[in-house]
Amino acid sequence: MKTKILNFFKFVYRLYYDGFVNMKVGKTLWLLIAIKLFIMFAIVKWLFFPDVLQESFQTDTQRSEYILDQLTKEN
Repeated sequence: MKTKILNFFKFVYRLYYDGFVNMKVGKTLWLLIAIKLFIMFAIVKWLFFPDVLQESFQTDTQRSEYILDQLTKEN
């Protein structure tokens, strides 16, 4: 049973490995996807989502008290 599972994973690995090695346009597309994800998660987060808690409070205790108050207050 174990050998069947290992053979299946080897087959899947070889399938994807051969596919990525032999592709030409796909490598460029994967590079564009990686750049896009980097821009989305690193640069956009840094520009549009500042660390408000870090700027507003001096210590971790103050930050945690503020968060607890916000989570438990009634609207």
